[in-house]
Amino acid sequence: QVQLVESGGGLVQAGGSLRLSCAASGPRFSFYAMGWFRQAPGKEREFVAAFSWSGGLINYADSVKGRFTISRDNAKSTVTLQMSSLKPEDTAVYYCAADYHGLGTIDSSEYEYWGQGTQVTVSS
Repeated sequence: QVQLVESGGGLVQAGGSLRLSCAASGPRFSFYAMGWFRQAPGKEREFVAAFSWSGGLINYADSVKGRFTISRDNAKSTVTLQMSSLKPEDTAVYYCAADYHGLGTIDSSEYEYWGQGTQVTVSS
């Protein structure tokens, strides 16, 4: 079992940057694909970025390519999402998720564990 705790959300102006972190507790963190998803009010949860468990595959949603960077530190059991050039449409609750032996899929149903989410608000 893995517990995930996100941090780093907040209010930022358009064009600004934020760094989200997800701390994992539990065994075998390096065996999990780690992903970030987001959900805006009234919308479905959507994929943002993910790392395969081996670290060899990284996926990004088209909407964040070139602006967001996902990284992971297996020694510290953390995954981060560096967000830059933020836009108002990036406003959402951001969730960290883990998928045992996963490939970093965009399909949220593949992820077994989820954090509680952290709010990101981008003002125009």
